[in-house]
Amino acid sequence: MKLDIHGGSCGHSCCLRVENLSVRIGADPILRDVNLHVHCGELVALIGPNGAGKSTFLKAVLGQREYEGVIAFSEPGQRSKKPRIGYVPQSPAFDPSDPVSVADLFACCMSKRPAFLGLGKAMRQKVLECLERVHGEDLIDKRVGTLSGGELQRVLLALALEPMPNILILDEPLSGVDVEGMETLMDMLDEIRKTYDLSILMTTHDFSMLPRYADQVVLIDRTVLIQGKPEAVLNSAEFSRAFHMKGGSL
Repeated sequence: MKLDIHGGSCGHSCCLRVENLSVRIGADPILRDVNLHVHCGELVALIGPNGAGKSTFLKAVLGQREYEGVIAFSEPGQRSKKPRIGYVPQSPAFDPSDPVSVADLFACCMSKRPAFLGLGKAMRQKVLECLERVHGEDLIDKRVGTLSGGELQRVLLALALEPMPNILILDEPLSGVDVEGMETLMDMLDEIRKTYDLSILMTTHDFSMLPRYADQVVLIDRTVLIQGKPEAVLNSAEFSRAFHMKGGSL
């Protein structure tokens, strides 16, 4: 089942268009004829069994994987352009004994000044402004390796939002986060997309949050099996066959 990417609903909003995307590694087809359309302000969840090609799809959108087909971003009255993409990878591991602080991490990513020289007043203020977007100002002096799963996701999210992207891509952001942290993170993503009118594309294996937060869910297994509103996808025959479960629960 494919999304109608030529519908008239795109005329007055910015959007990410993926048309007939296929990816091969050698002679092996990893993805074939994937079609997807994401409007600004939408949160789209990409789900599928292990090995379905979700990470490969994200890499293609990020420009890290060669592909056939079309990936384009456009805004009303403008030609397609290369979008600014913010990316939050699947939870990286940090050594708890590493002395690198959140402030140091931002300095390494945002400044040419060596982090060991410390943050100037202006840079520290800039880092605080970035963390404020995710309600994480109190994390600035914590060591990265001691952060909880939810705190680390906040920090990575704050980094991905500087500069403010057109599209935010998150690979399994709920992995390693407890139930309370999941809800906090999803509330934050909901706030960010509404405040900044950006598209959010995320992969997840946790389906419990999707009916509340996702605008559309795309079930993929090498190709798009079904897409639509969360309830429709989670209760579909395609979902049941892919995960051997019904309605997002065993």
